[in-house]
Amino acid sequence: MADNPVWMQDPSVSEIAPQKLEFLKNLVEGGQAKSQKEMMLYMMQNMKLAKSKGITFSPSELQLLMETVRKYTSPEELKKVDDLIKKAPH
Repeated sequence: MADNPVWMQDPSVSEIAPQKLEFLKNLVEGGQAKSQKEMMLYMMQNMKLAKSKGITFSPSELQLLMETVRKYTSPEELKKVDDLIKKAPH
């Protein structure tokens, strides 16, 4: 587990399926250094991929993951994430 980001090692996410955590890890790593426009396309493509693989997240899993990731994320990165979420289609 040494290669995994610290948020994946947090005990609060231990009950979430490993394939879901791996998907999120890859999503985060692949999204680094992308502009907001590139990130929107990247997120939409990856959400389609997740759906095709049967990877879905319950609302409680999403909330738990967001809280956990936020604990280990810099203020600058959090601002980028918040901006992206605000612009995402709902």
